Amino acid sequence: MITLSNGHVLKYVTASGALGYDGKGWPWEKPLKWIGLLNPLLFANVMKTITLKPRQGNFNRCNPFGCIRPMRNGTVNSVGLTNPGFGWWAENIGSKIGSIPLIGSIFGEPEELKTMAQAMNKFPIIALEVNASCPNTQEDNLLNTGKVIESVKAVKSVSRHPILLKLSVVHDIEEIVPAVEGMAEAFDINAPPWHIVFPNIESPLAKLGGGGVSGKIAQPFTWALAKKLIEITNVPVIGPSVWDFEDIEKLREMGAKAVSFGSVFMCHPWRPTLYVRRDKKTL
Repeated sequence: MITLSNGHVLKYVTASGALGYDGKGWPWEKPLKWIGLLNPLLFANVMKTITLKPRQGNFNRCNPFGCIRPMRNGTVNSVGLTNPGFGWWAENIGSKIGSIPLIGSIFGEPEELKTMAQAMNKFPIIALEVNASCPNTQEDNLLNTGKVIESVKAVKSVSRHPILLKLSVVHDIEEIVPAVEGMAEAFDINAPPWHIVFPNIESPLAKLGGGGVSGKIAQPFTWALAKKLIEITNVPVIGPSVWDFEDIEKLREMGAKAVSFGSVFMCHPWRPTLYVRRDKKTL
């Protein structure tokens, strides 16, 4: 497990957006909560990433699967950081956080991140994730090594919350990690872009930029990044892309201090709760 500087513990984590903006689950998941097959209280829940200003992105309520495609053992999505903006979140979610362990998640330029991080000090989130990359945007400048480091420094300078840094296979971690040690208290890992996983195959979401691949199908890439991070730093790593129950132990054996459930919620939303209950019994 990961014990943060404020005493909160991360052991089972939901990836950004898996259970909505509030960590309580999306509306269509309510039936699973009613019958006990989805229990958000078992996890530290990373909310869907927000930006300072609203973003249209690629999500269309009239055609929700226009930017998401299920795959065998995973998904590809190009939602594009669709979100109603920080102001909406602060008024409708931040002011109403209850007993759900919620981790904030923010994306933007360093000054935008600083503004949101400072404003989030008044909310009872347990940590704050700096989403340093999103495979569904074209903002390549945000993948710049210097920009990532600057972003973490900006958030650290104003935030009272422990910081998580969300990295990608496209990042130069050899440069980033040493620069943020002492600021980031844990690393988590984003979905790899389609062109990294399938360099010779056109994405079904090519017209939307290709998207990010997640789930078991992404494990060769996300787990390789996790292993490399574990080798080069003492900052705890949250093992990504849990799909089968056995993945939990595999990630622990690799050295991950916590595990994360992402697109498995989309394809098999009952699995994470069942896996955590089973894991607790075997410990």
